[in-house]
Amino acid sequence: MPLAANDPNRSSWLYVNKSSDFPIQNIPFGVFLTKDDIITIGTRIGDTAIDLGALHQLGYFDGIPLTDDIFLQDTLNDFIADGRKTWRLVRNRIAEIFDAENPVLKNNTAHKERILFRLDEIEMKMPVYVGDYTDFYASKEHATNVGTMFRGADNALMPNWLHLPVGYHGRSSSILTTHIPIHRPQGQTMPEGATKPVFGPSKMVDFELEMAFITTDANDLGEPIPIEEAEEYIFGLVVFNDWSARDIQKWEYVPLGPFLGKNFASSISPWIVTLDALEPFRVESPKQSPKPLPYLQIKGKQSFDINLEVGIIPKGGKETTVCKSNFKYMYWNMPQQLAHHTSNGCPVNSGDMMGSGTISGPTEDSYGSMLELTWKGTKPVKLKDGTTRTFINDYDSVVMRAYCENDDVRIGFGQTKTQLLPVFGKK
Repeated sequence: MPLAANDPNRSSWLYVNKSSDFPIQNIPFGVFLTKDDIITIGTRIGDTAIDLGALHQLGYFDGIPLTDDIFLQDTLNDFIADGRKTWRLVRNRIAEIFDAENPVLKNNTAHKERILFRLDEIEMKMPVYVGDYTDFYASKEHATNVGTMFRGADNALMPNWLHLPVGYHGRSSSILTTHIPIHRPQGQTMPEGATKPVFGPSKMVDFELEMAFITTDANDLGEPIPIEEAEEYIFGLVVFNDWSARDIQKWEYVPLGPFLGKNFASSISPWIVTLDALEPFRVESPKQSPKPLPYLQIKGKQSFDINLEVGIIPKGGKETTVCKSNFKYMYWNMPQQLAHHTSNGCPVNSGDMMGSGTISGPTEDSYGSMLELTWKGTKPVKLKDGTTRTFINDYDSVVMRAYCENDDVRIGFGQTKTQLLPVFGKK
């Protein structure tokens, strides 16, 4: 099926700023609360939110096999479960409706009043119900940096790392969308030089710059997904800040891996950008050596050139950019992650989320966490207000952005912005 929505020559009758993340070629999907307190599934072009529930009720999706209530829900899970053919039909139709040359909705004032909203008239919600969440550890630069810090350069990568996408099962109940503040976590730590652990607030709260992909219903129990089919089951991506408490994690992770140091919060951007919208930005994944086992071997361009950046905003202060990285640095790509995840027959469902793991690049300014940027706190980062950070302070906000850009179009994800509050206190 042609990706007509991706036509770089298409323009919209809705206003779109040249620097917007959301031209008519993007057409992301999200969930929002309208000014009339109605939750609906929607999309966005420029700074205009589009109510897909109202658009469907008014007959604009006639000819596409959709249930009457598919967009009148508080999550995208059922729509995602309809599969890639339906996603493409809907994206193509939306592009057609809002094309500058199509007057049908453009000239219907009554319909526009029901369908279109300013961004200050809506409140973004979690786009999916995340039944299961897996976090990978798939950036070679990040894994090497962390391994070097804790085990030395000669033993930076564990023996399995170059043979499989390392991952762990995370906690989906604490995945939040943008602008929802989080609290500094508490837990057990082993202070330097101490002989016994203590319980208290983490002193090393960190961000992790990640992307996450959302799946559709993919397989039955016991059925692996062949790597060449894996992309058929990936709906799209969001920006993903996988918060970490490094001191808690360091003490607790042996022998079973991340737990309280990782499950207190993860923040995502609210608009899911489809894999189809990212098609013009495909690039080769990094060369893999040794060659993966056959079930992880794949040909072609399996990664995407997505620019990533992180900023820190102190309370009442200005933002300082502390990191610029790129999704293309991922050593293990998404099809490999999904194929490995299901190679033992683990079923994957609509709305499941797969975190990439911290995405670090080859230069110091491209490291995707404070742990790396400050090299375990030994090289503080200076902010615009003159203060420094080794990790994230109370009342700091962390902002993450992602976008793709070529000579024809810019496709972006917007941002996820989260403030860290002090330890939770009884009301």
